[in-house]
Parts: sequence; structure tokens; C-alpha cells
Amino acid sequence: MRNPLPSRERLPIPDPQQPSATALDARDQNPAFEPRQPLRPPQGAPNVVVVLIDDMGFGAPSAFGGPCHMPTADRLADGGLRYNRFHVTAICSPTRQSLLTGRNHHSVGMGVTTEMSSAAPGYCGIRPRSAATIGQILQGNGYNTAAFGKWHQTPARDVSAAGPFDRWPTGEGFDKFYGFLCAEMNHWYPVLFDGTNPVEPDRKPEDGYHLSEDMVDKAIDWVRDQTALKPDNPFFVYMPFGATHAPYHVPQEYRERYRGTFDHGWDRQREITLRRQKELGVVPQDAELAPWAEGVPHWDELSEEEKRSAASLMELYAGFAEHTDDQVGRFVDALDEMGELDNTLFVYILGDNGASAEGGLGGTLNEHRFASGIPDSAEMINQHDEALGDATTHAHYPVGWALAMNTPFQWTKQVASHFGGTRDGMIVHWPNGIHESGGLREQFHHVIDVLPTVLEAAGLPHPSEVNGIAQQPIEGTSMLYSFNEAQAPDQHRVQYFEMVGNRGIYQDGWMAVTRHGTPWEMVQDGKRRSFDDDTWELYDTNVDWTQARDISAQRPDKLRELQQLFLVEAAKHNVFPLDDRMTERENPREAGRLDLMGDRRSVRFHGNATRLTEETAPNVKNRSHTLTAQVEVPEGGADGVLVAQGGRFGGWSLYLHEGRPAYAYNEMGIKVDTVRASEPLSAGEHEVRLRFDYDGGGVGKGGTATLHVDGVESGSVRVDQTIPYYFAFDETFDIGCDRASPVTDDYLPVDNAFTGRLKQVRVDLDDDQWSDAEAQEAFRTAHE
Repeated sequence: MRNPLPSRERLPIPDPQQPSATALDARDQNPAFEPRQPLRPPQGAPNVVVVLIDDMGFGAPSAFGGPCHMPTADRLADGGLRYNRFHVTAICSPTRQSLLTGRNHHSVGMGVTTEMSSAAPGYCGIRPRSAATIGQILQGNGYNTAAFGKWHQTPARDVSAAGPFDRWPTGEGFDKFYGFLCAEMNHWYPVLFDGTNPVEPDRKPEDGYHLSEDMVDKAIDWVRDQTALKPDNPFFVYMPFGATHAPYHVPQEYRERYRGTFDHGWDRQREITLRRQKELGVVPQDAELAPWAEGVPHWDELSEEEKRSAASLMELYAGFAEHTDDQVGRFVDALDEMGELDNTLFVYILGDNGASAEGGLGGTLNEHRFASGIPDSAEMINQHDEALGDATTHAHYPVGWALAMNTPFQWTKQVASHFGGTRDGMIVHWPNGIHESGGLREQFHHVIDVLPTVLEAAGLPHPSEVNGIAQQPIEGTSMLYSFNEAQAPDQHRVQYFEMVGNRGIYQDGWMAVTRHGTPWEMVQDGKRRSFDDDTWELYDTNVDWTQARDISAQRPDKLRELQQLFLVEAAKHNVFPLDDRMTERENPREAGRLDLMGDRRSVRFHGNATRLTEETAPNVKNRSHTLTAQVEVPEGGADGVLVAQGGRFGGWSLYLHEGRPAYAYNEMGIKVDTVRASEPLSAGEHEVRLRFDYDGGGVGKGGTATLHVDGVESGSVRVDQTIPYYFAFDETFDIGCDRASPVTDDYLPVDNAFTGRLKQVRVDLDDDQWSDAEAQEAFRTAHE
């Protein structure tokens, strides 16, 4: 008798009960033993692919009327469905955690990005085990699972060789992972992991390397292996691109396709996009452009230099978007060639938040520089026009283009109160499950709805228990009801929104919202803004699709009703207490979270301890410190990096150049301050020490770097300004080399490992570290 169908309510599914032996001799066994069958999903369960684009607004892709030509999105939309009322959380990590768990971001501890997490339950950055991921559920039901690209959900302090690895992708339900774990990545010189192992790309940019191309190559190879070896097993591929998040790194020919395309400016682009959106039918014919953001210049208010720099950065972004979509196209083509496309539920989400305003009013060549409060001039950007998109730039377009890429809505990424931050285009393609091609679906949906949709399509229940842990309810609503019924009434009727104090509540078309902050003001001015002082707005999106007309004055009763509903929903989902800190929270000490180093003041490294993030490396920012390297130089001398942190766009390095010890501090790509010993090191053992004396008086202040060789001072250099918050999300702290981009041009990217023997490196931290809170208190005290 065959085993009955397994119960899928509890995962992992228990092993089937085996019959007992009935004979001494195997040949006399009756009934004969049958081979144990592998676990498989229910009959007819489709393959599943979820593609997520980073930092793309509703009005950017051509599939939703935008100026960025994305032929694969167009193709999938024409063969499937466009969803024009699909919502995300307004910033990256929260959207990803919600996507993979089917729960609201605060319900799973991801109220903000991993690098800004705190001790509060809704903001701790740690997924509760009571909220299993879609990878764990599908893997537990017999799917082969893989993730390629940007993860950005692992607690920052866990990203080191010491782990733990249970919240890395391979611990969260994915058999295969190839990509990166942080907020953004250099697409020419990425810092990558294969599973939990750090790996280096097998090519360089001059050999044709690009991260988006690399990850799709790996994804295609993986799917081909699955279909060849296990043709009866469906697969799940999660493909979250690092593109189109800054830095805008793209082959030059893609940017050239858009030369001159945006010279008409962002005001005119909004009009063009809205017209195209109406022609496509993705917005109502009576849709209005939402109000322009206060404080953002209109195109005709810019100088000619400013127009040129702004247009160039938008050309770059559009090329980046098209290049990314072309890589998705290669993956779709591969599925088609394998005969798997028709049986694949393909979900293409065109943005994890609205278009980003984090490049400031004028755009920037170095996003990290702007995040520290230092803007780039238009003249400076234009001087580097030919280099835009290559490895020497870390570019981001201006706020005006972000607003245009969110057409027809107002505001941008981070602003969870308005659709410019939360509404993105979404495409579903599944020929075997969707009868209509080129259809439009106007039901209200949210990223938490993807997981229950996939489970219903696969015939799988929401598990009540995973790995012995009772599961909290899935909060999303399956979208499957709408696949073949265009006029089906909405089933997702209530949804709260919150991000860094920006708040909104939706109910049956009504929406009450309040914007608390301005997204391009990355560093707060020390003035604490009360949440009670925020102004609430009211919109009836049943008749005002774009949130263009605030009717709070006409319907104060409805506004009060929705404000009360927000309080109920926020309390239910761990939204409180609200926290509006942005860049300041990147410092674990200010945020109130643990980092790996804790209170240790001295750390000794042996050998090549590489790939340490800022949360796992000694924190040398805003304090005095000492770096001491014990080296052995062979006959003929040595060169290369002893210890480095950051890269071309901000960081520091202690190294040997032409045999001479040297230290370089890169001030966010503006200038590099360097001190060098006068003589090369002779063969034998030596001590190279760098003492950095921090000025104090606040964060990001200057200091003096003094180099010592074998106990003798060898020179010093003044550093006028240091990096206050983060050297870089896409760079690391490395011993014996400088991964990714180089801090200084004294050595090459990648090929810069120390050629002698590095016996150890010790980092000693003084007890004089400054924080924003301390600086603000000192300022208040001085002015009382």
C-alpha cells in the first residue's frame, strides 16, 4: 500500500513510515519494498521566478509609459498582465523582507534597512523564525530554490566569516545563492558571495565584466542544470538586481543610446510620460499630475551647466535601466529555449520603492559624498561627463528626475505617505495560468501579496509550523483571484505605510497621509521635529487616482477616522515607537543595536581577514586610533596593501608603494591625503604603525595621521575632513589587500595583495569617539 499524500501544514514534511520486514531473506519479502520517492510539490505546480528591480519609479519603465526602454518588460506585459496599483514599502530591505515573508515589514523586524536597525522589535533587522520565507516554504515542499543578486536582509553584524549563517540566503530556504548582502554594489568591481563563501569575479571590466550580466549567467546555468537533472521538479528563482540603485554603472553604449533624449527637462518629461500612460491605459484618462515637491527647482530655473549635468545623469540612469532589462531578457529567452516559460509564474516587480531622491537637488558623482552633506557642482559633474558610468564614478541623478520617474505621483523613495514612494509597476506572466494577454489589473495590491499568490498557484497551504516554530499569520492577500477576472472586486482593502516617520493608511480607496521628512536631507540639522506637528492630508483615490487634491479640509471626519485606523494598524504591526533618524542611525552606537566588535578597543588580525563590513570591522570613525602591522619583507622588497577600508569613493589604506610604507585617507573622492616613508623597507621583519589623532568636537571632523616605521616617526599628514557615517556600503575592511575599488591610485584595483608576509595587524581604538548626539549636546550647552 502506497503512503498517503503528505500533509504540508508542518514543515519539514516528516519522512514516510516504512513497512516492516516480513521475511528473513530479502527475496521472500512480501510485499516487496518500494524505493522511497523524492518529495515533490503538488501535481501541476509551476516554476516560479520573481525579478525585483532596485530604485525604479512607476513612471520610469516603458511598460508603464516611461522613457526607459525596457523591451523585456514590454514583452512580458504584452503576454501577461500589468498591475497598476501595486505597492511596496518605500525603501529596500523592508520591501525585500515583506516580499519573501508575506508579512508587513515591521511585523518581521524590518522597519528600515539592515544598516539602520535598532533594538526596537519592529526595527531590529532580524526576521523572526515565526515568519518563514517563501524560499523555506517552497524548498520544504520539493522545489529547487536559488537567489541571484542583492539580498540586503541579513543582520549586518552577521556578515562575516564568523556568521552565524542562518539568516544568510542559504539559511533562509535557498539551495543556491550568488550575489551580495549589502545595500548597493559596485557593478564593475563587486564584493560577492557564492553561498557563504566570498568569491571574486573571473573577469575585470576591461575583459567585459558587469555584475548584472554575471548574475544572469549564473542563473541561466543553474536553471539548465535543474531542468536537465530533475525535469519533474519545479524551480524557484529569486532575482533581485542591484540595478538600478546607485552607483549607475553601465556599458558606455547604453548611455549613448539616450544622448540628448532628456534635454527637454523633467517638467516636460512628466507631461510626455503622463500622455503615454494614458495611451497605454495604465492610468485613468482623467489622471492629473500630482503637485511638484516644494523646494525642487523647475527645469527653466536651472543654468545651462545645471541642465547639461542633470540631463547627462538621466541619460546614464536610462541606459542602466535598459541594460538591466536586457539581462532579464536573456533569462527569459533561456527559459523559452528550455520549454519552461509557459509553465513559469513570472513576477516582474519594477521597483522596490519609488525613484530615489538620494542624489540631492543637483545630482552627484559620488552618492556617499552627498550622504555626508557634500554636494557636487554642475561644473564638476560636467568635467567628468565622459567618465559617467565607469568605475571612477558613483553617480546618482538629481531629485527632479526622481520626481519625473514617479510620474504621475508626488514624492519619492523613503516617502511612504505618497505613491511616489510606494507605487511601482508590476507584471505577471504565466501562459499556463493566465488566459488573457496584455491585460490590465487595477486591484489594489501590496508586496506582501506575492507570497500567498505563489502558494495558491502551486496548490500549497500556508504552513502552521516550520522547523518546530509556530508561524504568525501571513498578512498578504493572494492576487490569484484577479488573474482571470479583470473586474474582480479588491480583496486587499486595508494597508498601512510607514518609513522614517512618513505615514499613510489606505482603506477602500481612501487614504490619509502625513509626510514627516524630506528624503534628500540625509543629515539632520539637530532640530528635533515632533511627530505631533506633522500635517495630515486626505485623498479619495477612487476619484483622485494620483493624490493630486488634498480634501482634508472638506472631510475632517473621514480624516479623523483614518488617523484612528492608522493607530490601530501601527500598534498591531510593531510600528511604534516611530524613529525618523536617517544617516545617524548607520552608527550602531547611536541606533542602539549590537555590532560585532561591541565595546572592544583592541582587535588583532592574523593572515588575510577580508570582507568585513562596517558592522563587523573595528569602528575607526570619529575617534583616534592606531594601526600596527607586523611584516616580513623578502629579498628584493615588497609592495601591496597591509590593511584598508572603503575604496575610491571614501576610505583609508595602510600599504607599501615602491617598497615604502604609506598611508592614504580618501576624503570621499574629493582628495586623497597621503604620507609616505622616505625609504623602502629592507629585507626582514618590520613594524609599520599609523597613529590617527582625531580633532573631536563632532562627527566628520579632521585629524592628523602620523606614520612610524620600527618605532621611528616617518612623517605625518593633515586630514581636513573625515567620513562621519559610512565609508561605503559596497566596500569592505580588508587585511592584506584592498578589495573592490582602490582607496588610492598608488596601486591597482584587485591586484594589490601584499607580496611579503603579513604576520599580523592590530587595531587599537581610543576612548574619544564622537556621535551626533554628543555633538548636538555640546552645541546646545555652548549656546545656552
